[in-house]
Amino acid sequence: MRISSLVLLSAVVASPVFAADRKPNVIIILADDLGYGELGAQGNKEIPTPHTDSLAKNGVRFTTGYVAATYCSPSRAGLMTGRYPTRFGHEFNGRGPNFGLSMTETTMADRMKALGYATAAVGKWHLGDQPHNRPTKRGFDEFFGTLANTPFFHPQQFVDSRISDDVREVKDPAFYTTEQYGNRAVDFIERNKTKPFFLYLPFNAQHAPLEATPKYMERVKGITDEKRRIFAAMMMAMDDAIGRVLGKVKEIGQEQNTIVWYFSDNGGPTKSTTSKNGPLRGYKMTTLEGGTRVPFMVQWKGTLPAGQTYANPIIQLDILPTVLAAVGGKVDPAVKLDGVNLLPYLTGKDKGKPHETLYWKYGNQWAIRQGDWKLVVSSLDGPDPKLFNLAKDIGEANDKAAAEPEKVKQLTAAWNTWAAEQKPATWGASEKKGT
Repeated sequence: MRISSLVLLSAVVASPVFAADRKPNVIIILADDLGYGELGAQGNKEIPTPHTDSLAKNGVRFTTGYVAATYCSPSRAGLMTGRYPTRFGHEFNGRGPNFGLSMTETTMADRMKALGYATAAVGKWHLGDQPHNRPTKRGFDEFFGTLANTPFFHPQQFVDSRISDDVREVKDPAFYTTEQYGNRAVDFIERNKTKPFFLYLPFNAQHAPLEATPKYMERVKGITDEKRRIFAAMMMAMDDAIGRVLGKVKEIGQEQNTIVWYFSDNGGPTKSTTSKNGPLRGYKMTTLEGGTRVPFMVQWKGTLPAGQTYANPIIQLDILPTVLAAVGGKVDPAVKLDGVNLLPYLTGKDKGKPHETLYWKYGNQWAIRQGDWKLVVSSLDGPDPKLFNLAKDIGEANDKAAAEPEKVKQLTAAWNTWAAEQKPATWGASEKKGT
């Protein structure tokens, strides 16, 4: 999709240093383990998140936005490739020499770099820590962050590629990942303001361990539950970091020429972090809605309508083909992307649904959504498939399997057909404990 001349003109007027034919910038902001029921934009007013909420106010909020995996690393693998991670055996988290994004896959960063973009990954990678699988070998010009999940203070497995590709532990006691990721993201934008850039910003907030700075703990001292108070402080720190990034985009005159995505890698692990998934049932590492449906927004001022709520199901696999359509990139049809270009649907040119059917597989758990119907096997409900009508039962409380045996049979057959196309897990469930 081409940017209208009006949008381009506004960018030029705001900052004359930019070429009139400049391709749109792309920023992907990823929260970690944030539940569907968090954020002001999602209806939760307990913790102020004005900067994150502004993406919904100025763009599109997806009320049925999914991720293709219910766990950290596979979800990221789907984002980077636009394909179900199970297609290339990336079903679980992992660790060790065999773990990492398959070298057969082309990443979004590879594709953006080939189109002339400056590319940076700032935050938690979690797609392999081997030298050949680090961000700077997978399409990113630079990387500032951790190779897997670590504490927020004294982060381990840390790399700043501008200094060295060596992995280290950060000793500076004032270094807090959320704030530093925001700072580095702003710096990257400033240094690349005269050319198109692709910034991937995967925060490790709101993942455990729960750690926050005194500054933000003071701002949420009214919350009495200690775990929830730390969680709230962490979220406000992330929101402020997002605000600095959005502010820098505005400062350089590129608001109408920048696509900003925001979502969570999976649902919240409520017991360990307090992250709320309501009104959904289930949580991270389950195939119920609470594990796979997440807060999801996109802003592209001047191109996408402001304040739109989009209800049809979409999935994070759609980001890659949507971005490529916006920037003029193409993918060989032989790659068989599972995501679709959302732009015609969001601009109203296509009144249909981006997806009629979506699938999930996580060990013995699995699910299929087709229309309003969802058939699911989850760890919370045992081995027998449960059938829910999500239009009437978003909380997956009323199993209709006994009343709708033909629907169960139909959906089971469809899921089996899809599952037969997937590759066996490259590393087993026994290795999945890597966080």
